[in-house]
Amino acid sequence: MKLISRALLGSVLLVALTGCQTAYYSAMEQVGVHKRDILVDRVVDARDSQADAQEQFQDALEQFRSVVQFDGGQLDKVYNELKAEYDDSVDAASDVRNRIEKVETVAEDLFEEWNEELEKYSSRDLRNQSARKLRETRQRYAELLRSMKRAEKRMDPVLSSLQDNVLYLKHNLNARAIGALKGEFSGMRQEINLLMRDMQLAIKESDAFIRSMESR
Repeated sequence: MKLISRALLGSVLLVALTGCQTAYYSAMEQVGVHKRDILVDRVVDARDSQADAQEQFQDALEQFRSVVQFDGGQLDKVYNELKAEYDDSVDAASDVRNRIEKVETVAEDLFEEWNEELEKYSSRDLRNQSARKLRETRQRYAELLRSMKRAEKRMDPVLSSLQDNVLYLKHNLNARAIGALKGEFSGMRQEINLLMRDMQLAIKESDAFIRSMESR
């Protein structure tokens, strides 16, 4: 009985969410903003969130550097500052993921609508031109999404390493703990450098996609 209730609840929520999304698109179209425009705006938001995340992860790395270079003072303060950078990094990563999900949602809706509307053409030439543009846009979008997803996956090992080190420092506030963390810094720096590289590539792909959509 519980399984049926959960299934029904899931269906109701799905219908409600779909209805809200449809209402949102309709409202935006009434003011001249179509799914294509929404997609571009969301790619811009995703790009900007990745740029913000780049800065945040760099800040976290610098704070971790200050931890391993600790030479006297209040260890509690060092821990609290590193914990704060870790928390901010988690928030930044969450924002990146949410922005990418929003890009995926509107892209799927746009391509579905575009494909369905091909059947409405009476002109074969115009239909073929539109179908070609759809294929090209899908291909560019696929390249963009791959780069975004690659950078997104790079965040996981960085966050895991940060969490491990924060937890270790929390329960070992002493000079010996600082010595143990020094061996972790090189690996952390390498992981963040790889993340920075992939995020920068994703940002470049975003810029290229935005230009291609705005020039059509």
